[in-house]
Amino acid sequence: MEERNELYPVFLKVNHLNVLVVGGGNVGHEKLHFLFKSSPNAKVEIVAKWFLPETEELAKKHGAKLIKGRYKRKYLKKKHFVIAATNDAKLNKRVHRDAKKRYLLANIADTPELCDFYMGGIVNKGHVKIAISTNGKSPTTAKRLRQFFEEVIPENVNQMVENLNEYRKSIKGDFEAKVDQMNSITESLILKKEKND
Repeated sequence: MEERNELYPVFLKVNHLNVLVVGGGNVGHEKLHFLFKSSPNAKVEIVAKWFLPETEELAKKHGAKLIKGRYKRKYLKKKHFVIAATNDAKLNKRVHRDAKKRYLLANIADTPELCDFYMGGIVNKGHVKIAISTNGKSPTTAKRLRQFFEEVIPENVNQMVENLNEYRKSIKGDFEAKVDQMNSITESLILKKEKND
């Protein structure tokens, strides 16, 4: 039987959740960068023995708390999920173990079997956000797909979303009637685009 992607995509409101990142080096910086790129107001604490200067700068810009020192499991208190991004496999596994004892979601960098979730490629155009997953198999493919979608999604898509939202508010009738009407309108937009191509 062919292997399937069993991941269930969700969009987390990380500005309402408490996130711990363990690691202040390149991998930790990359995770932090993409977290803040997607959600500039994410509530994050970062713990590491040392930090790259650009990580310190990024944390300061977004109001993230830096904890300089060794990881301790007490840092998981009141957290919703944790990202372990150190070059110490033993420490990363320890973070995973501690997280599981607390029923916390964990992402252990470069160790798919210890990840409850992946931080996939993200396309962001105003209100429109698309997450891309390759089931942890190929981050490069996710990156290329992200670049493709960034090019093909029009810059004015945000205005379309705003306009349709206003129109949706004005539609009378029950839920089903509203859904039918919105489907009809958006279908015609897609058909117009196909005719123009």
